[in-house]
Amino acid sequence: QVQLVESGGGLVQAGGSLRLSCAASGRTFSRQPMGWFRQAPGKEREFVAAMAWNGGTYYADSEKGRFTISRDNAKNTVYLQMNSLKPEDTAVYICAARKERNPLGSNWYSRPGLYDYWGQGTQVTVSS
Repeated sequence: QVQLVESGGGLVQAGGSLRLSCAASGRTFSRQPMGWFRQAPGKEREFVAAMAWNGGTYYADSEKGRFTISRDNAKNTVYLQMNSLKPEDTAVYICAARKERNPLGSNWYSRPGLYDYWGQGTQVTVSS
């Protein structure tokens, strides 16, 4: 199995930046598809960003242009750089990974059911 541990969350003012980290361990593989989701109080889990096997990246419309997903293969870690943060970004951010290469179907990256492993999340709070 794969274990995922998030870090880097915290309290930041609107317009500020944070970089979240997701360290993967266990039966990982090169260019493993990974994604970020978030869940705010009283709301369902929401797709944020993902990276496919070929390095392609995907973002939700609300985050596109502000957030960037990247990977450090040497550290087996995926990052989420968050800029221009808004109060509406406040949520628990959760890292996810697939045990296989990304599937052929479209929009796979935004579907929680197509991920196999999940972290416990890190809290991000944006004040106004």
